[in-house]
Amino acid sequence: MNPPKYPASSVTPTQDTLFRHGRSISNEGSSAVAGPRLGLQAPFRDGREGRSMSNANPIFGPRGSSLAQGPPPGGFSPDLKTMTTPRSGTPRTEQGPFFSDYRPRDNERTSEQRQTDLRDQISKETKIKIGSENLLEALTSKNAKQAREQRTRVETELGSSNRKIMELTTQLEEEIERSKRPNTPPRSRLSAIFQGSPMKSPQDNDGSMQEGNPAMEESPTFVLSEILQALENEGMQPDYYVERANRLVDLFKKYPSLKYDLAWPIFGLRVQIMLLSQSREVVAAGYRVTRHAITDRRSLQTIRSLNTDELVMLSLVKESKVNIEREQALKFVRAFLDVKGGFHEISNIVLRTIVAIAEHHEDRLRNISTLTLLELLIRNPTKVVDAGGMASLTQALLDGSYPGSEGLASAILFLFDKPNDRLHLKSCHELDAAFTVFNDPIAVHSSEEKLKASASVIIALLHSWPGLYSVSNDGFAAIKGLLLSLAYPSLLARDVILDIVNAVLQIKAPSWSSSFLAGRRLTTYGRVANLKKEASPPSTANTSEDEKETRISLNEHYLALLLAVLVQSGLPQVLCKLVQEEEAESALRRKATLLHGEMLIMANRLLPQKYSSTLQVLSRLVVADDFKPANTPLHHISMTYQIDSVSRTLYRSQVASKHPFETTAQYKQQHTSRVFHSTRQQADYDMDEIKFRAAIVDTQILSHANFLKWDWNLIEELIDGPLKNPKRLNEAITGTKFLKRLLGFYRPFKYRFSGTLNTKLNQRYVRVGVSLMKSLLQSNEGIAYLWDSKFLRQLGECLSQIDRTSGFFADEPLFSNWRTSSTLTGGYFSLLGALSSDPKGLQMFERWHMINISYHIIDLRDRDDLIELLLGNMDFTLDSHLRVMLSKALTASHKHIRIFSTKLLRKYAIQAPRSETGLQSPSSVCEWAIRLLVTQLYDPEVEVSEVAVQILEESCHWKSHLEYVVSCRPQLDHLNNIGAPLLLRFLSTSLGYQYLDRLDYITQEMDDWFLGRNNSYVTLVEANLSRAFSTSLIDTSQSQANEPSIPQGNPALPPHFYRELTRTKEGCDLLHDSGHFDKFVTTIRDTWTEHEDQEAMVKLKGCLWAVGNIGSMELGASFLDDSDVVKWIVQIAEQSEVATIRGTAFFVLGLISRSLHGMEIITEHGWLTATDYYGRSIGYCLPPALGVFFSLNIEPKRADGGASRSRVKGIPPRPIADKDPVHARILESVASTGNTVLTKKAAGELNALKTRHLEAFSSVELYRKVRDMLGRYRFHLPVRRFVLDLFNRSVIREVVLDEEESESESVQTERPMGSRPSPL
Repeated sequence: MNPPKYPASSVTPTQDTLFRHGRSISNEGSSAVAGPRLGLQAPFRDGREGRSMSNANPIFGPRGSSLAQGPPPGGFSPDLKTMTTPRSGTPRTEQGPFFSDYRPRDNERTSEQRQTDLRDQISKETKIKIGSENLLEALTSKNAKQAREQRTRVETELGSSNRKIMELTTQLEEEIERSKRPNTPPRSRLSAIFQGSPMKSPQDNDGSMQEGNPAMEESPTFVLSEILQALENEGMQPDYYVERANRLVDLFKKYPSLKYDLAWPIFGLRVQIMLLSQSREVVAAGYRVTRHAITDRRSLQTIRSLNTDELVMLSLVKESKVNIEREQALKFVRAFLDVKGGFHEISNIVLRTIVAIAEHHEDRLRNISTLTLLELLIRNPTKVVDAGGMASLTQALLDGSYPGSEGLASAILFLFDKPNDRLHLKSCHELDAAFTVFNDPIAVHSSEEKLKASASVIIALLHSWPGLYSVSNDGFAAIKGLLLSLAYPSLLARDVILDIVNAVLQIKAPSWSSSFLAGRRLTTYGRVANLKKEASPPSTANTSEDEKETRISLNEHYLALLLAVLVQSGLPQVLCKLVQEEEAESALRRKATLLHGEMLIMANRLLPQKYSSTLQVLSRLVVADDFKPANTPLHHISMTYQIDSVSRTLYRSQVASKHPFETTAQYKQQHTSRVFHSTRQQADYDMDEIKFRAAIVDTQILSHANFLKWDWNLIEELIDGPLKNPKRLNEAITGTKFLKRLLGFYRPFKYRFSGTLNTKLNQRYVRVGVSLMKSLLQSNEGIAYLWDSKFLRQLGECLSQIDRTSGFFADEPLFSNWRTSSTLTGGYFSLLGALSSDPKGLQMFERWHMINISYHIIDLRDRDDLIELLLGNMDFTLDSHLRVMLSKALTASHKHIRIFSTKLLRKYAIQAPRSETGLQSPSSVCEWAIRLLVTQLYDPEVEVSEVAVQILEESCHWKSHLEYVVSCRPQLDHLNNIGAPLLLRFLSTSLGYQYLDRLDYITQEMDDWFLGRNNSYVTLVEANLSRAFSTSLIDTSQSQANEPSIPQGNPALPPHFYRELTRTKEGCDLLHDSGHFDKFVTTIRDTWTEHEDQEAMVKLKGCLWAVGNIGSMELGASFLDDSDVVKWIVQIAEQSEVATIRGTAFFVLGLISRSLHGMEIITEHGWLTATDYYGRSIGYCLPPALGVFFSLNIEPKRADGGASRSRVKGIPPRPIADKDPVHARILESVASTGNTVLTKKAAGELNALKTRHLEAFSSVELYRKVRDMLGRYRFHLPVRRFVLDLFNRSVIREVVLDEEESESESVQTERPMGSRPSPL
């Protein structure tokens, strides 16, 4: 076969040679082209048969692999993930040179993608590490000889995981730092685009496109004209047009302003010709070029004037084998959404086609079509509803096939919020579809994926105000049905339902839950919980009133309402019934028992007495009037004991409470626990000599040299008890070798402790060592023994090995990078930290020159891990060289260490200001930390200053700390909004008020809040709540043990200017004189029924938050007496037609209840407030009747009184009248194809009509009428494809290129925006 002739004017000599030897391109394979290719690539050509390249099925690469600053508009991956499976269904390893564009490369991946990959790898290695640690723990119970080989393998794998985690964490930190730097483009940005291109000569590939080359310095307008002129050539191979289209796209990316000066009459004609091509690759290239030429809505109107709607519709209905064209067509439509107002330009015929794709289960583009409908639903719900898109979205929610089910539910909830938007919903019960899979006895046995998808939707519903109102109608029928589904004998469904309840209430499983569910006794794990007491934070029982008033958790207030709803829906009864069921799995019953215990704790802490009093009786398990073992079933007694045991263990094992501050009940429980343990320790302290000697023998230290055979639990009990008695300690030193062997275990050069792998189980050796150091420091005998021991001398020598000025060197230092991360060597710093808390211990530091060595460690630039271990474990309570060392790290180290050191100060800055017995009062330690934090405010790195502001703001919860911070007179002007929360805290005291008043800060800030910041505050609060509920189900990996952190916990209410202002008498006077409160009340009274104007609703919410923050203060509550604003807020919470406004009023009432006077006013209106044992409000209030509170009228109120929902119902297709009887018959048959019953018959009639009247299917008029029917009514995707394939292709060409007819048709039928604009 002779090669085609190509015009010399359009092809270089090298290109002409390549085209004459088509075989060489295909035979070279993937090595024929080097370097990345961007955009659509030319199709692969089979040189053996000499066929056209259009027969290939090219695959596209990820959008965004170009050198553009951002992804082009409308890009996506069709199945929400990268898919490179060819048409045959078998993955290919090599796809030729033309497919390199869709092959990911590391240098083309964005920083976010690389960070995501690193986090995934860290998560994977963390799971391997946890599994290895659990396996090691299990192997310890086996015979040492039998499990020795297994332990070796597991320890090797564990060490490998630790190293990988450390390396990946370092890479992640470097990538995050790299992403913050400004992106600098490479020297030659287009060199990679044309590298290896078969259309360019080898000279060009080798560097002719480098900077300084005259070809790169050509005018972009000239290059554009040259490309457009080259596209005029007809009869070329498809790869010719594809290559020039790619060059045109690259030109638009490099010169974005060029597309604003396009001559659309010329450019549009080239696009039309490409879109009418017979080659799918050329058509796809045409869509891509047109997509990159979009600038604004006017350009969209110009593009639509080219009759692109017809072409997009035809491309989208094609079969899956032309996905390359369908992909680009859908990308082109999605680009409309990226333009302001562009969604108005999406025609009904195109939208109907997208809806048909979303309804077609087997279509590859179904998920991205559903996503397109979701985005359009948020912006223009009327358009989606008119096109029948709500049915496909509801079906996707029902069958759980869409991977982003939470986003799908959120889009529908967006319509449920306001009455006008609820008009677009057919029944306002679309979201109940998520409960169907659990309520149906047959569907409940569905796949695990479908159950979990529905569970995610239910959790999303219950964590939003519109969703909670949508499922709480009809007496909480949906929630009751879900809980009653626990009766179905499906283990998987029952387990998922219990997980739903745990996730909804944000219950975090305790560390011992897996062992408890496995059937082990709780008493075994109480001892483990007690071991963690040393790591527990300072008791918050003495929390100041200022701090209790400051911390307001909206999250917990919402959880209190959710718990009340679940209790009223029968959760306690359902759990008790499941616990009593003997046929249920043991693990399931224990899981229900654990959930029941958590529910009782939450109810006692969050709910008012009316709701919580009936829960504690366990009426279904225990009959109070006749509680006798003979009358009560045995398993009832067993479950009652388990619930009580779970509750006590939950209290005992809460090392760090997940709530910021304790209630009185928590304090009492923990106080009782402390008294119990102190009594037990006192008994151990007074242990007699015989028992003590027997206990020493039982530890196995004297009889076995292998430390794995020692009883470490008993060793720790001896250290915490009898060894604190000087008499027993002296006996252990002089009478036995117990202490010598125990301390010898920790000597570095014996490599027993220092050679043990760093695992979760082996951390007990570190805890025992810390306890041993503290016990020895409590008596003169212990201090003398430690002073003369070889332990500290060897440890000082090992530390000197990493000090480059000490003169000690080692081939492999004990504190090398690998040893500190993989073994327990890093635990030596924990032991040194225990010594640093005592003056005698600091003297030991100085004796072995550890202070000097520590100074030199701080100067190391390549051992951040060692610096973190050193600073993170030291105790800076005493005024010593350690404080100077920390000050040096705060100022002289690099940014990472400065941030780490700043976080360390939090422990000392938030201490309670009460003086305690000791060498130094906490107030002086706190003042030292505050001084350093104030210094950090002037750090050149903003991240360091931001951390300091957060810690100072938390420290200012105490009035004394706040006054000291104000006395330091910090300057925060250079921090802008970062320092705003701290300045607001200054308003809490008269001293801070006077300081800010002299700076003229208060009046300016008051004007800003009144004129606009109130509205911004609404967005901030709602975003915080959304973030709190969206991240509650994410399993975050644990950070390093020595990494200090600022607790994020439950999101506290952001500081509000008016709330801080009303803390002082001066602030209340200023507020009264300004008249702002009266204006807030007037706005609430006048606009509380608003449900249409979005700006007015935001302003109403801002005024509600302002009133609530003012009323939450004791001084500010006096403003409530002068108005009846509380009555209006209660009315809004119970009668507003907007769900989110009701929720805002609910939160505001909780704020008002925090003040004593506000609580009295709310109680007068019938609402119930949760109080502690002393009758003080904790800031959570609930309505007296939940049924009345959730009685939201979901039936829409239509302004015209007409049946506005009729348009959302399925209307059967109706034929369009035509004078020609043949055309009328064809239109009637087309209408019948929309009926699933008549589809097959109608298709046969159409085929027969085409056989008898072939000329009728060449009529432009008939085509337009059929097209109008497809745009008005619902047709399945195969039916649309069948109907459009009946017409000759010449009809499409005539419709697209006939400018007069297309213009008139566009104006009359498809142009919703008026007349067609003229080309640019």
